[in-house]
Amino acid sequence: MVTITTEVATAARWDDVQHALTGGGDGASCQCIWPVLSNKDWNQTTTAQRTQMFHEEIDAGPPPGIVAYVDGEAAGWIRIGPRTRQARIPRTRMIAAATTEPFDDESVWAVTCFVVRREHRGTGLNGELLRAAIDYARESGARLIEGYPVDTAGEKKRANDLFHGTLNTFTTVGFIETAELKPGRTLVTMDLTR
Repeated sequence: MVTITTEVATAARWDDVQHALTGGGDGASCQCIWPVLSNKDWNQTTTAQRTQMFHEEIDAGPPPGIVAYVDGEAAGWIRIGPRTRQARIPRTRMIAAATTEPFDDESVWAVTCFVVRREHRGTGLNGELLRAAIDYARESGARLIEGYPVDTAGEKKRANDLFHGTLNTFTTVGFIETAELKPGRTLVTMDLTR
């Protein structure tokens, strides 16, 4: 029987975060810094700089995400936190046009990234990460969580194209479809006050 556990990403878990991010795909080069930078700033950084920025973000806290463990080994990552700390969100036109929430509201959180090591894909780990993220957001005083998943419509997609998560992952745990961002991408929300 496989045991799945989750923990918030603290400085003490830095090596685990790195292990989760480096199991195939863009996680190793992105370092989950894409959501917190503008395109201009992103294009001017190297992988080493992103790694340093991410390390500093985790060291400073609060934890910007959660690590999933399979039988004690770091296997997956999810970024969740206030939208105010994820600079790309308000700069993304399709999100800005679709959301009804003010971008300066600290109580609105967002899920912007999933990474699962290749050997653990297809095992439901994204759902476990998302459930843990919901609990973390609720415990931290979030009022609402937004997500911006890909609607695969049952078609196979490249893992690197699914870092936003899949629509099914979000709706399975209770998010509601709020607006279409563009064909194949949906704004989903979960009201934590209910």
